Amino acid sequence: MAEYVVLIVGDADRWWTSMTEEERAAGYAEYTRFDAELERRGHQVTGGAELHGAATARRIPAGGGPVTDGPFAESAEQVGGFYQVTTEDLDDLLECCQIIAALGDAVEVRPVVTAEDRGLDTAEEGA
Repeated sequence: MAEYVVLIVGDADRWWTSMTEEERAAGYAEYTRFDAELERRGHQVTGGAELHGAATARRIPAGGGPVTDGPFAESAEQVGGFYQVTTEDLDDLLECCQIIAALGDAVEVRPVVTAEDRGLDTAEEGA
């Protein structure tokens, strides 16, 4: 089994600023369908959340420094939410992610770094 993070990338604020209540309800119904499809196909959702809009973000620059408030003009797209999924079938997970992508947001799926990836054994991981 491998673990992946499914990032939902786009204009997260559009769900609250430009969509009608009916459009939001239909969109959330598709996320419910996505959840059900993952379960039906044997993928395990181990975490995830919808995130508040970019205006609530805080950023610390690389190397440290003052904290700045969002939104950040240089970022055209924002992460609006994520799922953490354990699966044996990446191709099938990607197929399921088409449900979300059809709503108008990009979906990025990335493997989670494991202790083995770092060259650590599991006994060293907790140290």
